[in-house]
Amino acid sequence: MTQKIGFDNDKYIEMQSQHIKERIAQFGQKLYLELGGKLFDDFHASRVLPGFAPDSKIRMLLSLRDQAEIVIGINAADIEKNKVNSNLGITYEADVLRLIDAFTDSGLLVGSVCITRYSGQYAVDVFRKKLENRGIRVYLHYTIADYPHNIPHIVSDDGFGRNDYIETTKPLVIVTAPGPGTGKLAICLSQLYHEHKRGITAGYAKFETFPVWNLSLKHPVNQAYEAATADLNDINMIDPFHLEAYGQTTVNYNRDVEAFPILNAMFERILGSSPYKSPTDMGVNMVGFCICDDEACRRASYDEIICRYYKAQCDKLVGRVDENTVYKIENIMRSASITTSDRAVVKPALDKQAATGQPAAALQLPDGRIVTGKSSELLGAASAMLLNALKMLAGIPDDTLLISPAVLEPIANLKTGCFGNRNPRLHMDETLIALAICAATDEVAARAYEQLSNLRGAEMHSTVVLSHVDDTTSKKIGLRLTCEPVYQTHTHQPKV
Repeated sequence: MTQKIGFDNDKYIEMQSQHIKERIAQFGQKLYLELGGKLFDDFHASRVLPGFAPDSKIRMLLSLRDQAEIVIGINAADIEKNKVNSNLGITYEADVLRLIDAFTDSGLLVGSVCITRYSGQYAVDVFRKKLENRGIRVYLHYTIADYPHNIPHIVSDDGFGRNDYIETTKPLVIVTAPGPGTGKLAICLSQLYHEHKRGITAGYAKFETFPVWNLSLKHPVNQAYEAATADLNDINMIDPFHLEAYGQTTVNYNRDVEAFPILNAMFERILGSSPYKSPTDMGVNMVGFCICDDEACRRASYDEIICRYYKAQCDKLVGRVDENTVYKIENIMRSASITTSDRAVVKPALDKQAATGQPAAALQLPDGRIVTGKSSELLGAASAMLLNALKMLAGIPDDTLLISPAVLEPIANLKTGCFGNRNPRLHMDETLIALAICAATDEVAARAYEQLSNLRGAEMHSTVVLSHVDDTTSKKIGLRLTCEPVYQTHTHQPKV
């Protein structure tokens, strides 16, 4: 079934841009806006808020382009260890370059890149030179001893004062990053310190989509955010400062609530007084006012929680997260009264494996129909499922061969012969290349190939952990993949 719309995207863009304009006016000369989450490709928001466009925030900011510039932050440690953006499958370093191009192409000014927690790392110096060679200004911020607790030291020439002052020209400075843990807040506070020393009135606000402050603590949208950040130990909680100041119950998360007294003390030391009475006060998020179908958002959020559970299970296999991350999401699922069987593609995939004795995969098309596939001599389960899905969409009989064995076999022989692979089965990308070749001369294959774009947004489940190649290809096609935390091989390594 086609997913119901639960979010009014046009209303959001209008409300959000107006609210940010009001916050700029509150501070007069300059506002540093810390952006939590993503400006581009906010797929989490689009999944739990059906109707939210992944580029909604950038479209909203385009209405402010004459007043705005971007500062992109990246943690030196993330450069050094080649940290990967799991949504995109690229390193944070590569994502910075991608963001610069994307912002610039959209008409937004990228003023600079700020590298945080710099301590002379060689890999960081190489990346810095790469940026400078492209004409991008780079600023360095350093590790500050006893941050964030020793406020007199932090707010001094030996603390924030050691950091480079980031030259900006616009009244709205948006501080963003490829992912969490970059030090965006510290960048903003450091700038407030430097601006104040220069006699420039500047303020700070936070643009964080989740948790949604005016939804309940246990609303599935907020629970889905908690599941998405389980490895960061984020916990949704009532904002006690807001409750005390205004008698109003709002939702924030533990890191902001715990940091608020320290942050407030920094504001007082830098600005003379704090403009805020609570972490909620700092935010400018209007998302909660734009939900138009609460039930649709609840259902979408439940599915997101289950997907996050499967991802955590698979990440645990390779040591990316520990068992506490899995336990946390399990507890969220219990609280939401959902199980893995609530994901429509899980049982068909497991049933197909039980019936055939082979790894299997299932896909739910956007119209609700479900198709399966199993491993065979020349095709992996995901590849077989993909071809079956294209046949179903094109109205082609299930027993029709889309790819001639005369095309499949030479590819398989090339893999095992020339390339030395043990596994001759075609991955999803290889299967699509073979289908494209056949489509050039075969009308039936062409009909199937033309349906590829109609798979975007489909749900998929595999009974084994897929290879990196298949995982990446599924993302490119637009499939939302989950896997059982089981390897097909006996060596407990992903198959290649």
